[in-house]
Amino acid sequence: MTSVEIKLTSIQDIRAFVDKVAKYDMDIDLSSGRYIVDAKSIMGIFSLDLMNPLTLTAHGEDCDDLLLGLSEYIVK
Repeated sequence: MTSVEIKLTSIQDIRAFVDKVAKYDMDIDLSSGRYIVDAKSIMGIFSLDLMNPLTLTAHGEDCDDLLLGLSEYIVK
């Protein structure tokens, strides 16, 4: 399991993000406060507070490829 903070700032970012995470065969969650949604769900993402960074949690063994593909969204 790997967790990182990400920031999604526009509708285009959300669409591109969902397209990227949908390619991975693992459970990936986004959380904001006490709310947790499936990162592969556009509607779920829109239900979160997008003004603040979100916590991405990937439930898999090797997440390096995922993190590399999402590097533009990761808060550094």
